[in-house]
Amino acid sequence: MRDQAHSPIPRTARELGIMQGHPPRPEKCPTPWNWDLAPFNRYTFLNVRSFVPTVEVRAEPGASHPLPRAERDVAGLTFKAADGTLKTVERMLWETYTDGFIAIAGGKVVTEQYFNDMTGATLHLSQSVSKSITGILAGVLWGEGLIDPAAPVSDYVPELASCGYAGATLGQVLDMQSGVRFTEDYADPASDMGHLDVAAGWKPAPPHYSGPSTLRDQILGLRQERPHGEVFGYRSIETDVLAWVLERASGQRLADLLSDRIWTRIGAERDAAFTVDGAGTALADGGFNATLRDYARFGLMVAAGGRWEGRQIVPEAWIDDITRTEPHKFTGVYRALAPNGAYRRKWWVMDVDHGDFCARGIFGQMIYIDRKADFVAVKLSTWPDYLIPAYTADALAGMRAIRDACA
Repeated sequence: MRDQAHSPIPRTARELGIMQGHPPRPEKCPTPWNWDLAPFNRYTFLNVRSFVPTVEVRAEPGASHPLPRAERDVAGLTFKAADGTLKTVERMLWETYTDGFIAIAGGKVVTEQYFNDMTGATLHLSQSVSKSITGILAGVLWGEGLIDPAAPVSDYVPELASCGYAGATLGQVLDMQSGVRFTEDYADPASDMGHLDVAAGWKPAPPHYSGPSTLRDQILGLRQERPHGEVFGYRSIETDVLAWVLERASGQRLADLLSDRIWTRIGAERDAAFTVDGAGTALADGGFNATLRDYARFGLMVAAGGRWEGRQIVPEAWIDDITRTEPHKFTGVYRALAPNGAYRRKWWVMDVDHGDFCARGIFGQMIYIDRKADFVAVKLSTWPDYLIPAYTADALAGMRAIRDACA
């Protein structure tokens, strides 16, 4: 039974009538302008390939095995919510627009739940969780000796020497510490982020648009506003710079690189997908789509120090390095959710002393990892707004309540 105390239950895409009927009513059909916004995201994040071009990240046929399970009832576990009330895990999942949720303790699934017509076979958009996946992929290439975080990014992509990334090291790009100016305003189509939507192929160009038409055109048009390495500043485009370096260093497209180095090695159940721009470039900063259990497999591999079924996929030193942070550079609004936090290698370190970290994406995507507790949780969502801090705080608190109950 749904715990409905104190809050309404968000309606599913089906209940909202989105893409229902043959044909659906015009006002219930997502358009190229609004497909990634509420309420249409309740449908589109689970069906991205129907709305924008994508490229497959291949899995290895027949290599997948079921995740071990030790299921338990977590619905009634309680935690102190952001509003000061006591909430149950069940209530948190319903009221925060969850589509899929899985928690794994000691390597075994303790709960796996689906909402909003999502199933175990559904590919779900992960938004900025894609950044953390790309950051782990960088670790594989580092282990192969193909990249060096201390090297300038222009050593790998000489074109970058003519833009704001001139002089920036790969490590600074990995940690979002370049001095490049990029306005991360999701709601402003005239901002750099608004231009990124067009360049990535997520939105049509508005009338009289004169901005970049591809991801790499946009990168090359950015300029420096402060010294590199001075402070952390969240900029989505930084991960697309990283992906460009990885492609040049490896000689492979990002989708093939991720397939060969990680996806085929962790026993993924299904092919995943990246959205691509007009030049076929994968959107590394937010365009990745996969199933709930495959996100969990990825999280388990990271939590195990880069190992999967006895095979070292990512150097453990790279995983360990995620928590070797520079918290003094993590300032301002970023401390609201994580007062003792930091950002490293495309992951949010939630508490530098405890060492738990997570991948986070707008509209409620999350992979939470606590290596000390041998705990992983994944939450896929379709929030009604880009950022809802109380939802993030409640999701983390709910995950930790499950973690503590399974200790």
